[in-house]
Amino acid sequence: MSAPSANRPVNKRVLMLATCLCDAYFDDAAQATVEVLEHLGCTIEFPEAQTCCGQPAFNSGDWPSSRRVVRHTAKVFAGTAPIIVPSASCAAMLVHGAPLEFEKEADKGEIDALSNRAWELADFIVNGLGVKKWPGKYQAKIAFHTSCHSRGTQSGQATLTLLSSIEGVEVMAFGEGEQCCGFGGTFSVTFPNISKGMGDLKLEHVRAAHPDVLVSGDSSCLMHLSGLAEKEGKPIKTLHFAQILRDALKNGGMLAN
Repeated sequence: MSAPSANRPVNKRVLMLATCLCDAYFDDAAQATVEVLEHLGCTIEFPEAQTCCGQPAFNSGDWPSSRRVVRHTAKVFAGTAPIIVPSASCAAMLVHGAPLEFEKEADKGEIDALSNRAWELADFIVNGLGVKKWPGKYQAKIAFHTSCHSRGTQSGQATLTLLSSIEGVEVMAFGEGEQCCGFGGTFSVTFPNISKGMGDLKLEHVRAAHPDVLVSGDSSCLMHLSGLAEKEGKPIKTLHFAQILRDALKNGGMLAN
């Protein structure tokens, strides 16, 4: 996996790609993202015609369908402003997957431009805006799940930098922390038994650390793990890291409750 361009634009007028899962299930993670960016002085535009990043079709090998979705995204998010994504998975699709599937296409120029403007949220905050300490308070023992799509990028470490800096937060290590949760999008549908086995193993290691909350930058991983935990009758609290940042600001008196 190649690294994103070092010349990605950084300014405080940004476009937000909310992701399909935020739209369908995790609206509070999207709202927290908005509040966090606004706290940092960003002006956020939300293109209403946005849809999917194209990753499900890409991962399934249906690149012609994926390219149609990515072309739509490039049109909807045209311009020069940074595109902020509260998901390492969707950000990785724009930064790495889209250029790969358009490598031999005639219209790859607009796709490369789209890719070069995409930022995962924590990566943008820490490595774009240079914010390395987060204000406020949040009293909790946190187990942080590094999603597969954040590997090879700066997103995982950026998220840990922010979480570890919050007063009251204890980030807990747990066994096999770098292992996949088993979701993998369409992988969980194609290979459900393997997917469940991987998720159960992840949950076993997380529970052994006795955290108050399991946190990640990918709602898809959290959806998979929380679903497995509920079916076992052993529910576990999960939050997107943007919700932690937002709630820390509230606890610190910097956002209205």
